[in-house]
Amino acid sequence: MDKEEDKVLGDIEEYGCHIIHVMEDGEYPRFSYSIGIEKNTRQPELIITGLKPELAHWMINEYNYRVKVGEVFDSNKYYQGFLADFDVVFKEVEKKHFAEYFGWARWFYKGDGFKVLQLVYPSTSGVWPWDPEAPDDFTWFMPSLYAD
Repeated sequence: MDKEEDKVLGDIEEYGCHIIHVMEDGEYPRFSYSIGIEKNTRQPELIITGLKPELAHWMINEYNYRVKVGEVFDSNKYYQGFLADFDVVFKEVEKKHFAEYFGWARWFYKGDGFKVLQLVYPSTSGVWPWDPEAPDDFTWFMPSLYAD
């Protein structure tokens, strides 16, 4: 096992998850996702796209804390406490996106046998990415990895 693999496994053991941050490139926005939450809580992993790593890291840790104490986040329901003054909604990520977004999670789970929720948030003006008036740059930062 190499140093990076040891770090992933150590964080999962100590904190209940490891968080991966992937920087933006020409094809994909920046995104952050968890590894290990499902193993430890039987609740889905989490991905957040388009936010600065520090904020996404805090939000994933908040999700991890809340599922560890028994909270369950259902797909297509709105929740508070992740972004000040804004609700967020969780959407189940389709398996067809796993290869391009979840390399380390696929390594950890030895395949695609895990679930992931995408945390979706509105723009600062309260527009959701599925709203017709959502600007293109906002929807680029929040690709829909979910079916509905």
